[in-house]
Amino acid sequence: MLTGIGVVVIGRNEGQRLQRCLASLAGCAQRVVYVDSGSTDGSQAFAQSLGVEVLALDMTRPFTAARARNEGFACLQSLLPTLGYVQFVDGDCEVVDGWLQQACEFLDARPEVAVVCGRRRERFPQHSVYNLLCDLEWDTPVGEARACGGDALMRAEAFRAVGGFRAGLIAGEEPELCIRLRGRGWKIWRLPAEMTLHDAAMTRFSQWWRRSLRAGYAFAEGAFLHGAPPERHWQRESRRAWLWGLGIPLAIVAACALLGGWGLLLLLLYPLQAVRLARRGGRSVRENWLQAAFLVLGKFPEMVGQVRFLLNRFTAGKTVLIEYK
Repeated sequence: MLTGIGVVVIGRNEGQRLQRCLASLAGCAQRVVYVDSGSTDGSQAFAQSLGVEVLALDMTRPFTAARARNEGFACLQSLLPTLGYVQFVDGDCEVVDGWLQQACEFLDARPEVAVVCGRRRERFPQHSVYNLLCDLEWDTPVGEARACGGDALMRAEAFRAVGGFRAGLIAGEEPELCIRLRGRGWKIWRLPAEMTLHDAAMTRFSQWWRRSLRAGYAFAEGAFLHGAPPERHWQRESRRAWLWGLGIPLAIVAACALLGGWGLLLLLLYPLQAVRLARRGGRSVRENWLQAAFLVLGKFPEMVGQVRFLLNRFTAGKTVLIEYK
């Protein structure tokens, strides 16, 4: 067991996924806190049966994963005053054996690093094209990074210094945290090591659409918060969503009004963009083409997410969590 190390797990109705998650953490850390956001499948009782501290969120307040992680961290600190490192992990992920040891040793040796993460893989990429897309999305370069994902080991001192996650964000809270950490001089690092197995459980196009819509919302909010130089956070992603999701379709309508059916030739921009993206991919032909096609198609739900953010921002609308499971 690693002393001074705590784990915060968040979840709701994860069932067997949560069971795998908590089982993978047995004997690995000094304390584990499970933050539950209204489960009705017995998740709380199961976690308690393993000796895990359970924190049930007050669901009368707006829920976000950022808020759940913050409250889990506060609970962990009260249980473990000597907390040095905290591993955040989603309840649908299983932590790979040996990850915590390797990550802790890295932080011990690199005092300037605040966050370390590894390779998150999809447990069942063969079950659907959407699961496979998740697996490809998470295969990012190793070494010093600009941001991490939801699974990461963090230096408790650094996390406290910046006030934790921004609790009101419904998505994109991890990159936003990393911006503030880097602003304080800390570094983010990704190791070439297996970290977690994730179970996206996406089998329907509608799930993929909502997940992409949420990404578009996150891009818009991230750009609003940190889009100014030098970060220019998610400015490029937001511009691409508007260009491909709305700008080109409007140009096609205008061209058709002026040129008739010839204006439809502009539709060729979409397959040409997919070809360009597929040709620069470094995986199998099938994976390159799938990822390219969905990257192009994804600009439409991302644009919808951008619009939703603007409506919430300028009409004082209520921010609602966008879930795909």
